[in-house]
Amino acid sequence: MTDTSSVCRRLVGRTAVVTGAGSGIGLATVRRLSAEGAHVVCADVDEGSGKAAAAEAGGIFVRTDVTDADQVNALFKAAFDTYGSVDIAFNNAGISPPDDDSILDTGLEAWKRVQEVNLTSVYLCCKAAIPYMRAQGRGSIINTASFVARMGAATSQISYTASKGGVLAMSRELGVQFARDGIRVNALCPGPVNTPLLQELFAKDPERAARRLVHIPVGRFAEPTEIAAAVAFLASDDSSFVNATDFLVDGGIAGAYVTPV
Repeated sequence: MTDTSSVCRRLVGRTAVVTGAGSGIGLATVRRLSAEGAHVVCADVDEGSGKAAAAEAGGIFVRTDVTDADQVNALFKAAFDTYGSVDIAFNNAGISPPDDDSILDTGLEAWKRVQEVNLTSVYLCCKAAIPYMRAQGRGSIINTASFVARMGAATSQISYTASKGGVLAMSRELGVQFARDGIRVNALCPGPVNTPLLQELFAKDPERAARRLVHIPVGRFAEPTEIAAAVAFLASDDSSFVNATDFLVDGGIAGAYVTPV
């Protein structure tokens, strides 16, 4: 786990926009980027948690429905108007509702809702961020995909899985298209993370949690701070030659055939 009191200062003076900033991976990343010196712009639909995150980081909060193009555009404009640049975009907001299940049980409305929040929002955020980054000749975009974009599961969440596959493919394409503009785009692919979203899902279905846990070689779920450390790396110049890739932080799941007992 990462102690932010001892982290290096790789992001001093840079502006980072974080969606889904109020909890889980987003909140841990707000803390980490701030500790590394970034100005952090916190976006969330939950005004209470989003404002608290911004206050803790000494940044600003912009209430944002990431499925609304006008609100997303206003978010990145607020970042630029406040701090003078848009250097990092961590497009992280996402949902995993219980009515997204097997394709045989998932209705069209549930499918569409997950696609809008998990995939269309990333499209909107990238579309809003890239012009600022092109104008300044640099930028790092980190889009939250998932290890499920690389693997199949019999305990399916069909729209979630498809949305994360879309994030992965889109990130790769954008990374290639805008590389010579100084912009890097990578898809962060976490394994299961000990967040409120996962806790709520697994509390309702302990068997589902057990079926997943057995496949993790390290024998536990990730902590949000571990994912935040990966975001900070991808945001910094330490990853200057990392582009258009799927950055796995999964405890070895994608490399495993038989796990230790």
